[in-house]
Amino acid sequence: MTDPAPTARHLSASDPVRELPPHDLAGFTHRWVDGDGVRVHAVEGGPATGPAVVLLAGFPQTWWAWREVMPLLARRFRVLAIDLPGQGHSERPASGYDTHTVAAHVHAAVQALGVPSYWLAAHDIGAWVAFSLALGHENRLRGLALLDAGIPGISLPEAIPTDPDQAWKTWHFAFHLVPELPETLLTGREREYVGWFLRKKALSPDAFGEGEIDHYAAALAAPGGLRASLAYYREAAESARRNHEALERRHLTLPVLGISSSHGSIPDMAASLSPWADDTTGVVVPEAGHFIPDEQPEAVAAALTDFILGSA
Repeated sequence: MTDPAPTARHLSASDPVRELPPHDLAGFTHRWVDGDGVRVHAVEGGPATGPAVVLLAGFPQTWWAWREVMPLLARRFRVLAIDLPGQGHSERPASGYDTHTVAAHVHAAVQALGVPSYWLAAHDIGAWVAFSLALGHENRLRGLALLDAGIPGISLPEAIPTDPDQAWKTWHFAFHLVPELPETLLTGREREYVGWFLRKKALSPDAFGEGEIDHYAAALAAPGGLRASLAYYREAAESARRNHEALERRHLTLPVLGISSSHGSIPDMAASLSPWADDTTGVVVPEAGHFIPDEQPEAVAAALTDFILGSA
């Protein structure tokens, strides 16, 4: 394995967030590194010399969202699933949740893990961060895949739809912005909220077992977990501003794959991204709702593999 950059500080297993017992995945190793001042958790596996694929998850999940995709990708690629700052086993800083600031921490963590260039695949809020990371560090990315996410300032709806059949998909954006109210209503009820999200937004209500709901709810309920999760939404306007500022200078030129699903939130990810990226293709995964990596892991792994091999 390539040595990390000289300035990187590797952290021992005694350093991670202690309130959440780590899930182990056969063939993968937990790592904690300094991502430019924020302790970042990564789960790594696959051939050390293979092309690197970095995976980011969204709300209300952790790296565990990729658990079924990771072994499939690890047959060919070095795989690193990362908890965003404030998520899972990563540090939960008091501030700095606009996606450009978070992207800088994530990219620094990947560099500290000895990965000079990589493919980046991300879902939901992870895709918010990934888009901003591409704007700031495109020269270090080999390709970008974004799954079922409206990007702040780019394709994220600015208002909640009035159609009841669509409003439930985005109502929480406004709710999470309200000062103090979400904390008041959700503290102590994290499991009910997480369970609603996972079961309502998946195509099949059986897509998530009780164990997955317990894990994600525990991450949200851990000290600082709810605050950090809400902060991504509360910083979305700043994320949008910085995205626009970057796009005024240039568009993305790296290969971009938009992955949609038959019953997701964004019907055509590629179309929503193409005005801002010069090389965009799209895939629609059938029989899936919003949580595509959980619901159709084989299809997601195949789409990412084809994208990487076809763009290499």
